[in-house]
Amino acid sequence: MAHWKNKKVIIVGLGKSGLAALQYLAEQGAKLWAIDSNSDAGLLETAKGLEARGISVTLGQKNLPIEPFDLAVLSPGVAMNASAALELKERNIPCIGELELGYQAADCLNIGITGTNGKTTTSQLVSAVLESGQRKTMLGGDIGVPLCSILDQTKALDFLTLEVSSFQLETTQFFRPSIGILLNLAPDHQDRYSSFDDYCRIKSRLFQNQQSHDWGIIQSEAMAKLRSLDVRIPGKMVTFSAENRRADVFLDRGLVISQIKGWSGPLLNMADCELSGPHNAENIMAALLVGRTLRIPLDAMKQAIQAFKAPAHRGECVMDIGGVRYINDSKATNPHATVQALRGISGAKPGEPNVWLIAGGDDKGLQYHDLGPIISQKVKGAFLIGKSRERLRAAWSLFAPCQLCDDLVEAVGLVASKALPSDVVLLSPACSSLDMFRNFEERGEVFRNVVTQINASGSSVGTSEQAQKVVVDHPEVARSDPR
Repeated sequence: MAHWKNKKVIIVGLGKSGLAALQYLAEQGAKLWAIDSNSDAGLLETAKGLEARGISVTLGQKNLPIEPFDLAVLSPGVAMNASAALELKERNIPCIGELELGYQAADCLNIGITGTNGKTTTSQLVSAVLESGQRKTMLGGDIGVPLCSILDQTKALDFLTLEVSSFQLETTQFFRPSIGILLNLAPDHQDRYSSFDDYCRIKSRLFQNQQSHDWGIIQSEAMAKLRSLDVRIPGKMVTFSAENRRADVFLDRGLVISQIKGWSGPLLNMADCELSGPHNAENIMAALLVGRTLRIPLDAMKQAIQAFKAPAHRGECVMDIGGVRYINDSKATNPHATVQALRGISGAKPGEPNVWLIAGGDDKGLQYHDLGPIISQKVKGAFLIGKSRERLRAAWSLFAPCQLCDDLVEAVGLVASKALPSDVVLLSPACSSLDMFRNFEERGEVFRNVVTQINASGSSVGTSEQAQKVVVDHPEVARSDPR
């Protein structure tokens, strides 16, 4: 464990992870500074509390204080080409992230889970599998529980189960999971990375410090991409795939099948699980392979997996109203996630689209044309919101009718006025939420609340006048100040 007593440390970014790092370092006796380029009311209140503890806080600016810092802890939201990060580099100040800081202080092994999509679901599945085998674990990382906030509990654990984002991997140094899982690779965050290859190389940092006795559990298509980039996996490796039958574990007509020596044959029938769709089959495969690595009995794993329900905002069935299913997939913040959501929805009649898609939001510089084929197969109509709505209409209007909406409330109401029994209303935005909401959770909550109000009122909110009444009667369902 590093010793931080009397070390001068600056925390860059005062989100959850920054505050967790600050609290841990304060307990270690470090001399602390904090900076955040924002200065909203919540941060001002936070700053008052920190300053009362003797911590110097600077808000609303990007230039660092002039101090000879021993270390900087950079929040995941701060890109490596941001002015603060570049200044740290110019001043030769060592820079790590909260994940790396916590890893260096943790008292147990960890399982690291990354990928473009499916990280949270798989992290929770892995946790359930570990618990089914009487292994003690806690969830942490990008799942919303900063590692530094649970360090005092790691002595009692067998493993930490860590969801790890590409942003967190940018600032790792020694971070080493005993079992590393790479779920998939698809274009994302192209507003932050110079290319898809650059993004994939960052994801591969999950494995860079592994040793020969560690494990890499990797989707076969993602493995092919890493090989094309000459990325080496130092540890032992097994692969899985819903599409590639040459993978060690694969999907065949709803059956999860292993061809690993000594563990071969059907493992699980997806029809027996609450989760559905090829993407969730891959999440399940990854969790099963973790259990196999740790010698957890298959029967115990199956029982845990079959009972597992999708986390909130990830293919979450909110309600069935008159035979119309409303599905909240707000976490789909890139096109690949929306494709997976659409693939997981069965049509009422073969060859007939039955999905009303609500999409759009903040544009991350991604391409949307590739969704055209699946939209033509699955989508009856698309209702588009946010900054990206014009781009989405240009990309999709050849494949399905597209309508622009002012906000999510209007979109849900208009869809509800058109949907018929056996149709599905799917919120799967393919975009970030930050143009209109604080985060994808708030976007999902707005969707839930509008659907609940539609059900309670017994009618849609399809007109702007009706939509406005929902907002007035239930102000929690919408935000008036887009972000």
